[in-house]
Amino acid sequence: MGCCASQNADSKANMIARWRSTGIVAMRDAKLKTFPDEVLDLERCVRTLDFTHNKLVNIPIEISRLVNMQRLLLSDNLIERLPMNLGKLQSLKVMILDGNCISSLPDELGQLVRLEQLSISGNMLMSLPETIGSLRNLALLNVSNNKLKTLPESIGSCFSLEELQANDNSIEDLPASICNLVHLKSLSLNNNNVSKIPTNLLKECKALQKISLHDNPISMDQFQQLEGFQEFEERRKRKFDKQIDSNVMISSKGLDEGIDL
Repeated sequence: MGCCASQNADSKANMIARWRSTGIVAMRDAKLKTFPDEVLDLERCVRTLDFTHNKLVNIPIEISRLVNMQRLLLSDNLIERLPMNLGKLQSLKVMILDGNCISSLPDELGQLVRLEQLSISGNMLMSLPETIGSLRNLALLNVSNNKLKTLPESIGSCFSLEELQANDNSIEDLPASICNLVHLKSLSLNNNNVSKIPTNLLKECKALQKISLHDNPISMDQFQQLEGFQEFEERRKRKFDKQIDSNVMISSKGLDEGIDL
């Protein structure tokens, strides 16, 4: 018994030493229900925290001690809310929260000014905070498979945004400010209730190469009449290097199959 306890202690000590030296704390599929105190005690040493596919319900407020953490990976847990002091993680660049039970995001999200990737698909979000517009370095935003009815007007201030995924929600209209996203390359809005998009979208978003609007009440005619459509098509053709057959695009549901329009 004593020998086994000693071996376990040595193993744990070695694991903590490895975390400290590499800055990577990875405990996937470990059946965790709470954050280990040993991890929180590492404080400034942690660069990446990966607790994917566990049984975590809460993120402790003490996570704010991990001030040098750049990647927070918490997909496939049971998390219901984020701590209000989330904004103290000023070094965070990547936050992946897919497949949890989160119904709202705190306003403090906007304090994560270095954040480049935020993925929170497969949750229960009803809305996004207006403070999301403060994320000027955000390049990827994935909010698919939630309960969103709209996107905040402030999203137009996420000037670095290149990819926006909002599939499988209940979105009806897009904010006009989305036209400010001049670096946007991909916009995915499959399976929503979008019946129109801002008239200047194709004209102003000159980097846009892909739009997915499958299973929305919008017609191809509406889309083709937008100013900048031809230029958009040329960008698409250059990217995929193939001729587009418009007869494949349309189904009885509108923009539903074929190319990702």
